Amino acid sequence: MSKILEGKKGLVVGIANDHSIAWGIAKTLSDEGASMYLTYQNDSIKKRVEPLSEKINCLGIMPCDVSETSSLENVCNGIKGNIDFFVHAVAYSDKNELSGKYLNTTRENFLKTLHISAYSLTEMVRMLSPKMNDGASIMALTYYGSTRYMQSYNVMGVAKAALETSIKYLAVDMGERGIRVNAISAGPMRTLAGAVINKSRKIYNYTIENSPIKKPLSLEDIGKSSVYLMSDLSKGVTGEILYVDNGYNNVGMSVQEL
Repeated sequence: MSKILEGKKGLVVGIANDHSIAWGIAKTLSDEGASMYLTYQNDSIKKRVEPLSEKINCLGIMPCDVSETSSLENVCNGIKGNIDFFVHAVAYSDKNELSGKYLNTTRENFLKTLHISAYSLTEMVRMLSPKMNDGASIMALTYYGSTRYMQSYNVMGVAKAALETSIKYLAVDMGERGIRVNAISAGPMRTLAGAVINKSRKIYNYTIENSPIKKPLSLEDIGKSSVYLMSDLSKGVTGEILYVDNGYNNVGMSVQEL
């Protein structure tokens, strides 16, 4: 049997280690026949990404700092030929400002968080556009804190809201070429990024206990949903936020027997 993404080439930005959601996505896309470029933020992360790149159909790894336009230009120049998909899995905020009250967010951290977590998607889509085939697919990662208050998420929730709105506008901008732009809103997972959130373990356990499907979310769960968005199976879907959170976003209040 042929694989769903056989012959597809792309770029995945944001892998930090083998527990990253971005890695779960890259691995599953590769299992379905896709080949891809990977990026790393610094030398420390490069040491983790290099051995992972050997486990998939990797076309090459490149340094990438999404806050620097010159770095993004180098990534684009490093891509040979055209690509069929782009996965944006990058976010950042000062962990010291992810606890306490949102109103104490500093201007510096607000701007940096919005730049890295939201604007970088728009800038990368603009730069990659000439190298994307018509009918290609773009996907970002978001979280429920974009639409509802989530403790210890603060300015990151504002950034994800901006990211999700950007996806709708980019979907229109890229639609004339049949290029789709969507996002996966993943539930809490035990990742390096999630660990910086205050009381992340309690949030993780609470979500499992109060979701319709009461099980931990896996990298494979996210990966399989990404295959759908990266493939022609979702050819008529764009500007959408796909919740992959065991149904937690549908629950208003859960009253359990104590």
